[in-house]
Amino acid sequence: MAYPEQLLVPMRQDLTRFGVEETRTPADVDRVLAENETVLMVVNSVCGCAAGKARPGIGMALQHAVKPAKAATVFAGGDDAAVAHVRNLLADYPPSSPSVAIFRNGKPVYMMHRSEIEPRDAFQISRLLTEAFEKHCAPQAQ
Repeated sequence: MAYPEQLLVPMRQDLTRFGVEETRTPADVDRVLAENETVLMVVNSVCGCAAGKARPGIGMALQHAVKPAKAATVFAGGDDAAVAHVRNLLADYPPSSPSVAIFRNGKPVYMMHRSEIEPRDAFQISRLLTEAFEKHCAPQAQ
């Protein structure tokens, strides 16, 4: 189900203002995953847990010194083909929106499912993500 684009713009901006790149097609997704060693991939959503928990938590986590080389997003209900492609790449995990995955060399190494987002606040989500960054991502040059 595609939502009107004007509804999605502010929700997209909740992530792009932190430097998260929109990947709106399967080709965009493949390009981003091929370019970098580690990529944070967010499946964004219109739901309340995305707005009040996931997006703010992701923004806080991306301020951490150790983070993925690249951060990208697809929007469930807006970028349908790109979302389907990401979900295919995450086939070992149940579909989820919102969700957050870390890819290393094009393969998923970490997944935060909606069921892990819903019971937590933004600070707890940020903490879980920074722990995942520490485990899966090389420190960034200062």
